Amino acid sequence: MAGDIVPIELGLTEGNLVTLWAPRWREGDDEWEGFLGLEDDLYAFESVSALAAFVRTDDDNDLVDHPQWETLQQVSITELIPDDKHSYDLIGVPELAAEDPRPEVVAELEDALEIVRILGEVCELPATTKFFTANPITGAVTVGTDNFRGRDGIDLWVRIGRLIAKHWDDVIDELDGVVSVPDVDAKALEIAEDELEAAASAEDEDEPDFDPIDPLDDDSEAGESDEDDDQDADDEDDDEDEGFWAEVGIDPIRIYTDEGEFLSLRCYLGDEPVFLGKDGVIYGFSSERGLTRYLANSNDHALAHVSTYDEVQAMANGGELVYDVLPENVYALSGIDEDMLEGPRRVDGKQLDLAVELLTDAADFADLGTVSEALGTTTPLGWFVDYAINPDPNRLAPSGPFDNEAESWRALVHDFEERLVRRG
Repeated sequence: MAGDIVPIELGLTEGNLVTLWAPRWREGDDEWEGFLGLEDDLYAFESVSALAAFVRTDDDNDLVDHPQWETLQQVSITELIPDDKHSYDLIGVPELAAEDPRPEVVAELEDALEIVRILGEVCELPATTKFFTANPITGAVTVGTDNFRGRDGIDLWVRIGRLIAKHWDDVIDELDGVVSVPDVDAKALEIAEDELEAAASAEDEDEPDFDPIDPLDDDSEAGESDEDDDQDADDEDDDEDEGFWAEVGIDPIRIYTDEGEFLSLRCYLGDEPVFLGKDGVIYGFSSERGLTRYLANSNDHALAHVSTYDEVQAMANGGELVYDVLPENVYALSGIDEDMLEGPRRVDGKQLDLAVELLTDAADFADLGTVSEALGTTTPLGWFVDYAINPDPNRLAPSGPFDNEAESWRALVHDFEERLVRRG
């Protein structure tokens, strides 16, 4: 998510190198974006171990003032391994652009061009920046395959491929020229290598070994029966844990905002959402104990009118409530607006879908039409959100910049946070 520091892998002339990218973050009224490096040098490493050793021991680079730098220095080495989404084969871009414009090809090309464009801007690389400013048609890849249909679309794809074939060597040469491999502390490197090896071994051990079972082997049959009994017992325990809330028709929910974590309750009466709260205000709690204490002693809220609330209050008075929040009832609002600035492909569709559900329910609870109006399919934000949640390379994608969409979303979240009150 935006605001974090992300490990990335760059396929360059010297091979696959790992470094760090800090997507746009805000400090006061200023907005920044950066990569691991110092002044004119972009630091990159041949291994994750070397990257980890450097991060843990260095305090003289362009990212040390990032709000997440100290946190990053404490993470496990596995969190510094770039995922597939952040691995860019920059050397292979010309070959990629020479393929047919299939959805996966266009998406991969878009990601590669976007990270190079950002590198050009942040590292002030004139040839790289000129490649994009002088060839705006490369931006056609940001809207999926829709631009590359029919004779004119294929011609556009071919033109982009030719531009890349002609100028990409200059871009790669400039990137190669700015990359620097700094020295790392030998002891820290040794520790990081051991940690990475231990993590790999632990992952191997976690993978189950499936031995063929002889159906005529009595011991195998007995073992299988025991495993089934254990599984049935686990299933019964799960049913008991979730059974009470399912029985009363009320769900514990957990909400994450920039103000922290909130635990609350919600149910539906017909299609109408009802939260633990009153007059459109939702009550959130920092701890399970605080929520239980409130439920035991208060009836001054909307859920008190639900027919099953007496059962909840009785359990609260007995200290028997357990709040096992299901994944579909966990809502994380932080950072979505900043991700939106990067376009719909950069947004976590599942996270956004859940956030839309929460904001919509909360607005309905307060008898407000602001969310449904803002997310209507005819609005820029509604179009953006619908595409991010239901990506389809055959649809016309929203085109940037996305400042207005991010600002509109930010306003919806701010309005929700104004009606989310911490009670304990």
